Amino acid sequence: MVLNGETITTGASNICPDCKKKLVLEVLHSIAGYYIGTRCNCGPYSRESDYYKTHQKAENCIKNECVW
Repeated sequence: MVLNGETITTGASNICPDCKKKLVLEVLHSIAGYYIGTRCNCGPYSRESDYYKTHQKAENCIKNECVW
């Protein structure tokens, strides 16, 4: 369960408080799979979605503005 203000899509700031980079949704990858999230100069910043089995499924979700 995601709380309001916990992710960018639920109201958190889209600027990293440390490096001040604007955070943009993109497909990222971890050992658990592909996910939609953000990264900045500090490294991975947020995970905005569940995990997907393929990069293409996560990319399609960004293009179609899926609701998480």
